[in-house]
Amino acid sequence: MTQAEATHVPVIVVGGGQAGLSTSYWLKQRGIEHLVFEKSYACHVWETARWDTFCLVTPNWQCDLPGHPYDGPDPDGFMKKDEIVAYVREFARKVAPPIREGVTVTRAARRPEGGFAVTTTDGLYSCDEIVVASGGYVDPVIPRMAEKLPSAVMQIQSEAYRNPAQLPEGAVLVVGSGQSGAQIAEDLHLAGRKVHLAVGPAPRCARFYRGRDVVAWLADMDYYKITVETHPLLEGVRDNTNHYVTGRDGGRDIDLRRFANDGMELYGALDDFVGGALTFRPGLKASLDAADRTYNSINAAIDKYIAENGVDAPPPSIYEPVWEPAQERLSLDLAGSGITSVVWCIGFTPNFRWLDAPVFNGAGRPVHKRGLTGVPGVSFIGLPWLNTWGSGRFGAVGADAAHIVEAIAARLAGADEGLLAAE
Repeated sequence: MTQAEATHVPVIVVGGGQAGLSTSYWLKQRGIEHLVFEKSYACHVWETARWDTFCLVTPNWQCDLPGHPYDGPDPDGFMKKDEIVAYVREFARKVAPPIREGVTVTRAARRPEGGFAVTTTDGLYSCDEIVVASGGYVDPVIPRMAEKLPSAVMQIQSEAYRNPAQLPEGAVLVVGSGQSGAQIAEDLHLAGRKVHLAVGPAPRCARFYRGRDVVAWLADMDYYKITVETHPLLEGVRDNTNHYVTGRDGGRDIDLRRFANDGMELYGALDDFVGGALTFRPGLKASLDAADRTYNSINAAIDKYIAENGVDAPPPSIYEPVWEPAQERLSLDLAGSGITSVVWCIGFTPNFRWLDAPVFNGAGRPVHKRGLTGVPGVSFIGLPWLNTWGSGRFGAVGADAAHIVEAIAARLAGADEGLLAAE
């Protein structure tokens, strides 16, 4: 089939997760013909790339996909993995998108005559508008130093971790202390496994403070309405690491210092593997202290809000460290430690290599304003801090999708008016 024989559809959405389905929802509301391409199946990540005890870190009442707000029995709770899967499956059923599952988009490029040529594993297509909904967390990050580790040591990335039983007997090294790393380290720790944790610069926050979930306080303070353009860090906020906390067992803090008191071994960031020894960078104390400063600063902001608004709440408190590293260990003999497995939790990168359009900066990131790029017809949805903190989550992705679809509808209407005028 030649490109001239390609199937034309006004809008193509690449990615069938909650971002792509939210876009499809609003396109259907406006009666705009479109197709959604998904390389696996709709919202598969929640089922195939999360561990068994995974749960949301934000309360259920924040789940507000378009036409599908959370209406379960526990709005202040935190949905577990099977509940999340059921929630997104029901959303997909409601949306009933025109989706091509099991189809990968391998290339999309602008056509000289306008619009885009889209190559897929299901054939050739063309479109006037393309919405990139493949997300910001696609390719797992694993450092090249991993190649140095003995083959006898099992290595997996966080998306492949399911439960402690899948790992061989022995100690486990968890690399990274962001949301996934901290929660996986806790999962292993609670199962009685010996855990060594390489700690990074991720911040933390309290689960509950002064009688309420911290998320509820921040919502009252309009924090979730702050946009990239009004945030003090501006676009720099997109580089921020999410705070580690958990919704497990009804929700609680994750305090790495308490883990250390209970026998977990903490180190600075993993640096290399040389001569049979893992080496770590100095900075464990600095990372722990910085995380605690963030924890206390968020609570202090809540204290200020309570005082200024005369809210009746329990008294304030300040977190005091329950453990300090007496001396940072900068190396660890691998064989002597009994470590038999490594779980890499140092993040993901997006994959936009298939998109041939001048919408990226020197770092390979899309340049956009709330998902709309400088190239008419190319939009992004579902990225962290696309517009607000909730842009990559169930809470605000629907509003972002509505904004993008409004712009698409206006462009398509303009194109139609132009054709009518020409006639």
